[in-house]
Amino acid sequence: MTRAYRWLLPHPFLTLTLVVVWMLLQDGISAGMVVFGIILGIIIPWVTSIWWPDTPKGFRLGKMVSYSIIVMWDIVVANIQVAWIVLTVPNTKLKPAWIVVPLELRQPEAITVLAGTITLTPGTVSSDLSDEGHSLLVHVLHTDDPDAIRDDIKIRYERRLLEIFS
Repeated sequence: MTRAYRWLLPHPFLTLTLVVVWMLLQDGISAGMVVFGIILGIIIPWVTSIWWPDTPKGFRLGKMVSYSIIVMWDIVVANIQVAWIVLTVPNTKLKPAWIVVPLELRQPEAITVLAGTITLTPGTVSSDLSDEGHSLLVHVLHTDDPDAIRDDIKIRYERRLLEIFS
């Protein structure tokens, strides 16, 4: 049963999401639209499943939820900080910086999540990953202490991602 289920629905959450999004895009609900949404919800993940990476071994969903909450909070706070910088700091007084963040993370999925987190947070952009994948180049809009930013990324994000993907 499990093998047939996995073959038919390789990504059940994606199937459900596609059906819900399909129904939200429709002008009205009808039996035909529901059936077509279910068909799309089954076919799209099934056809694309060969390109999906496997779930990383040791992935901890509960810790990922708490990480997501922290990131969302940081995005809100960073939006306020960037707005304050834009409104109060003259361009000539801005102190942008390029920071190299050495990485302990080795899994590509974890590094991708870290780079995405940094880029989603206003005021910072992850711009390059070293060839070996051992360091990440980050641009910061304004900072007086680049080392503090590096430490904050490592403690606030990378440490948690090490726990999630271990």
